[in-house]
Amino acid sequence: MNEAIRNLEPKRLWNNFADLNAVPRASKKEEEVIDFIKNFGKNLGLETFEDDVRNVIIRKPASPGMENRKGIVLQSHLDMVHQKNNDTEFDFATQGIEMYVEGDWVSANGTTLGADNGLGVATIMAILESNTIDHPAIDALFTIDEETGMTGALGLKGGILQGEILLNLDTEEDDEIGVGCAGGVDVTATKKYSPVLTPSNASSYKLTVKGLQGGHSGMEIQLGLGNANKMMNRILSETNNYCLLSSLLGGSLRNAIPRESNCVVVVESKNDSDFLSSFNKIKNEINNEFHLLESDITVVAEKLDTLPEHVMNSLDQELFIKAVHGAHNGVFRMSPAISDLVETSNNIAKIAVNNDVITIECLTRSSVESSKDNMVNSLRSVFELAGFSINLSGNYPGWAPNMDSPILKVLDALYEKINGEKAHVAACHAGLECGILGTNYPGMDMISFGPTIKGAHSPDERASISSAQKYWEFVIEILKNIPVKA
Repeated sequence: MNEAIRNLEPKRLWNNFADLNAVPRASKKEEEVIDFIKNFGKNLGLETFEDDVRNVIIRKPASPGMENRKGIVLQSHLDMVHQKNNDTEFDFATQGIEMYVEGDWVSANGTTLGADNGLGVATIMAILESNTIDHPAIDALFTIDEETGMTGALGLKGGILQGEILLNLDTEEDDEIGVGCAGGVDVTATKKYSPVLTPSNASSYKLTVKGLQGGHSGMEIQLGLGNANKMMNRILSETNNYCLLSSLLGGSLRNAIPRESNCVVVVESKNDSDFLSSFNKIKNEINNEFHLLESDITVVAEKLDTLPEHVMNSLDQELFIKAVHGAHNGVFRMSPAISDLVETSNNIAKIAVNNDVITIECLTRSSVESSKDNMVNSLRSVFELAGFSINLSGNYPGWAPNMDSPILKVLDALYEKINGEKAHVAACHAGLECGILGTNYPGMDMISFGPTIKGAHSPDERASISSAQKYWEFVIEILKNIPVKA
C-alpha cells in the first residue's frame, strides 16, 4: 500500500515520509523515532545530538558558495496525533501508518496520517541528505511532544542553536505564510462524587454519539463542527429526569475536537417510555441542527443486558450536567486586529465519569494573554460553582506577529515570483512552537509555512500531492535566497 507513496514527486520527500511513517511516534512515546532520526543523521556523517529533554539536533555545514549567508534553523516536531476510527483495528505502538493515494491526496487507512508534522520532518531529512541543494549552514531541530504539551520546545535551552533564522515547517495551507500563533493552557476540572446503589427495578442503556468529523481544535474551531461531549451533555440534560448516569467517556485528545462519546445510564422501569421519548426528541434536534455539517452523525440508545452496581447521585448529576452546559466551547472572541482570525477559543476535549470521579479536560487557546486569562476565569467560575477543583497546566505563550521581519520579506517576494500571486500572510489559531522557542532565542527571525494538509488530528487527515510539489519548490528557492550575514 505504501509503495505507491514512494513513487510520488518529489520522491526524496515522499520516501522519507514513508520511512518516518513506519516508526511509531506518539507524543510522550517518541523513543523509537528519536533513535530513528539520530541514526539518520549519524549515517550521513553529520553532527547529531540530543539536548536535555531529547530534542534531536543535526548540523550540516553550508554548501560551497553559501558560507556567507545567515545560518538557519529548520524545525519540525517528531510526534504525531494517534487517532483512529472506532471500527479500525490498528495498534499505533507496533504498526506503521498504512497509506494510500486517492486522486491528489495521500490518506491513511482509518487512522491519522501523520502529515502533521511528518511532512516537515521528511522535508528536513531530504535537505540533510542531498548533495545538490544549495543552502546556508543548517541546524535541523526535531522537537518532541509538540501535540500534548510542547515540552520539547519548552525544554530547549538557549545557546544550543546557532542559526539566526528559524523556518518552522508546520503550517497547513500552502498559500499561507505564518507570522504568529496562539498560546494555550490546559484547564482540567475534577470532582469526586458519592455513588448510590442502582435501583433494582430498572434497565441500563448505552448512549452513543459518533461519526463526527472531529479535527484540529485550533485550526478548525471556527467551523462550528459538532463536539461529541457537548452533544452527549445535551442528551443527558434532556433525559435527566428519567435516568441516572453510571459512566461516561467522551473524546480522546486535548487538541482534537471530540468525535465520539459513550455513556451508560440506568432507567427505572416506570420511566422507560418517558426516557426513550425524551432521547428521541433530543436526537432529532441534534440531527436537524448538524446534518449539513456532520453528515455521518450517529446518535443511538442501546439497551444492555446487565445493570451497573452504582450510579451517580441525582444532585451531583444535575451539577455535572449544568457545569458542562455552562462551560464555553468553540470561538470565544474573534481578533479585532487581524481579519477572520480566531483570537480566543476553548475546546471541551475530554470528559470521563468513572470510579466516583468526574474529570473534564479543556484546551484554551488565545493569541492575547489577557483574553486567554478571561476565558480561563470564565471556565473556572462555572466549574467551581458546581463544586469542581481546577488545575491549570501546560501553559505556553503565543507568537506575536512581526510584520517587519526580514525573512518574511524574502518569503513574501519569492512566493509571488514563483506563483504569480501574493501569499496569505497571517497568524493562526494553532499552537506553533515559535512562540516558545522565541523566549530563549529572542533575537531569532521566525517564519512558518508548509504544504496543504486537511483534517489534521483526525482519521480524515490527508495531504495534497500537488501542494507538496509546490511547497518543495518554494523550500528550495528559500534556501537559495537566505540573506547574507550582517
